[in-house]
Amino acid sequence: MARRCELTGKAVLTGHLVSHSNRKTKRRFLPNLCNVTLQSDALGRAVRLRIAAAALRSVEHRGGLDAFLVKASEGDLSQGARVLKREVEKKLAAAE
Repeated sequence: MARRCELTGKAVLTGHLVSHSNRKTKRRFLPNLCNVTLQSDALGRAVRLRIAAAALRSVEHRGGLDAFLVKASEGDLSQGARVLKREVEKKLAAAE
């Protein structure tokens, strides 16, 4: 399982651990990933995702999972989230 947020694409970054004597050793900065279940209003079902804590705040700020997916770019989303986005867009288009 990749250490990547399914909604924002936030992934592992690399850098240096710098000691007091300024020696540098490699280290990894891991994203704060959480397993969450979000409710999709358009689909009428719950969706399990592995997303970053910052992405969870963004979803709430935009007004839910459906609003976040409609506004999100295809490049940032994982394959499963892209399929979910297409399903939501079809349901919203049919509702109009």
